[in-house]
Amino acid sequence: MVWFQPRIAVINRVASGHHDDLLRTVARICLVSFALHPDLSFFGMASATPQTLRECFSLPKKSKQVHPGIFVHSIFVEDDLDKDRQAGFYGNVNEQVALVAEQLAGIPELEGGFDAIGFSQGGQFLRAYVERYNSPPIHNLLTFGSQHFGVSDIPPCGPRDFVCRVARRVVKSAVYGSYAQTNLVQAQYFRDPEQLDAYYASNTFLTSINNEISETRNETYARNLASLNKLVLILFTDDKTVVPKESSWFASEVVIDELPGAQRVLSVVDRRSVPMREQPLYQEDWIGLRLLDERGGVVFGECEGQHMQIGDCWEDFVRVYVGGPV
Repeated sequence: MVWFQPRIAVINRVASGHHDDLLRTVARICLVSFALHPDLSFFGMASATPQTLRECFSLPKKSKQVHPGIFVHSIFVEDDLDKDRQAGFYGNVNEQVALVAEQLAGIPELEGGFDAIGFSQGGQFLRAYVERYNSPPIHNLLTFGSQHFGVSDIPPCGPRDFVCRVARRVVKSAVYGSYAQTNLVQAQYFRDPEQLDAYYASNTFLTSINNEISETRNETYARNLASLNKLVLILFTDDKTVVPKESSWFASEVVIDELPGAQRVLSVVDRRSVPMREQPLYQEDWIGLRLLDERGGVVFGECEGQHMQIGDCWEDFVRVYVGGPV
């Protein structure tokens, strides 16, 4: 089982007393007669609370109780914990995904494929891995509260989280500038429905993995995503961090002009969320999502609560979709 741990949480994890074996590779001999799919998890949004972080960090140990003998591996972009936390805010996501692909390719236990869990922004990062690399291949991909169609607002920071506050200020002021789009992680999946032209012109991560630019659409992405056995999309019902929360189910926001007409004096702008199956991305199958869905490979799930407030919600999903026979 591979766990791609949340880079943003390493300080919190050390402070709360978790052992180093959750920060580095842990391998165990299978206790059953058949091989188990390993699993990988990638964490995300920097606004998670200490409680939600503790819940996430306990999942590797708990998942081994559900699936005895499963292989567990933790991956970080940076060896230094402080730098690794900062990499959750600052860095080029395309380069980070490429680095992860190189690391995973060197792990013998994963050669036959593995299951993967992505928490928050980690979900779309793992999907990028599937579409662009997928060697070794992911079997089942589970994403909790991920932003598959981006976010239209930046989540709030904790009152003492200086790194987050600085990053948020820069992102909000110049989200589609060249610096933000190559150096600020959250900016690289910020999709403002009122600035789509700027988004299409400047973004090289989310536009890429969603194949939104027709001139550069990559058929390999569609083939690779459609090769998944299951894509499990889990939404948090009271999510205020991900805007819109339905982005976890591949929905996007669109702007509605409530007073159309060239002669109008006042303009009232509203937004609504467009579900996955109404998206051109789905209907024209830009990334293989429709093909995967039509053969029963897309699963919609819910966790009651706020963003990354997992509680016991994880167990049924992990029991069903993680650690099956190879």
